[in-house]
Amino acid sequence: MVTFDWEFAWEILPQLLEAMVVTIEATVVGFAFAAVLGLLLALGRRSETWWISRPAGAIVEFVRSTPLLVQLFFLFYVLPRYGVRLPAFVVGVIGLGLHYGSYTSEVYRAGIDAIARGQWEAATALNFSQRHKWTKIILPQAIPPMLPALGNYLVAMFKETPLLAAITVVEMFQRAKIISSLTFRPLEPYTLVGVLFFVLSFPSALLIQRLEARFGTR
Repeated sequence: MVTFDWEFAWEILPQLLEAMVVTIEATVVGFAFAAVLGLLLALGRRSETWWISRPAGAIVEFVRSTPLLVQLFFLFYVLPRYGVRLPAFVVGVIGLGLHYGSYTSEVYRAGIDAIARGQWEAATALNFSQRHKWTKIILPQAIPPMLPALGNYLVAMFKETPLLAAITVVEMFQRAKIISSLTFRPLEPYTLVGVLFFVLSFPSALLIQRLEARFGTR
């Protein structure tokens, strides 16, 4: 029976913490991309111009209907055949951002649609420009109630970063896999990875609960 070796666990912990930095970087950059892309897609779907709204809607539905792993494989293994070669980390960030951008776009769209009709009419009656209406009136009211849902997607993205191992990004799971293959001891590295994910995810979940308590109801 294999027992947990604490000495070996402490020995490999620095390697996993180093890889954890890559995991966090991929999550933060990927979610920043997803947040911006999601807003653009939401605004695109609301456009009265069909050649903007229909492609935006098609992108959202297609991305949401296909697995993230397939999208990562396509970006990393197929695009180079057409001359598009990017570092694995960049591909991972783009894949995460594109995938979760399609989901955040629906959050933005729901939040914007929840703004009372009177707010839109008042902005129009006061002859505000489109930029002023969106930046000073609509988005400041729409975004706070969106924060819990956006936070949930951030945590979900963090927990899906192990998929980046499939495209050779050396994040926590890939580092644990490498350690396991070299030492033939999978118990310690994979256990530590699970603990590290929990240590980072659980406080984030508590923070999201506080956001839900504050902004969850309008």
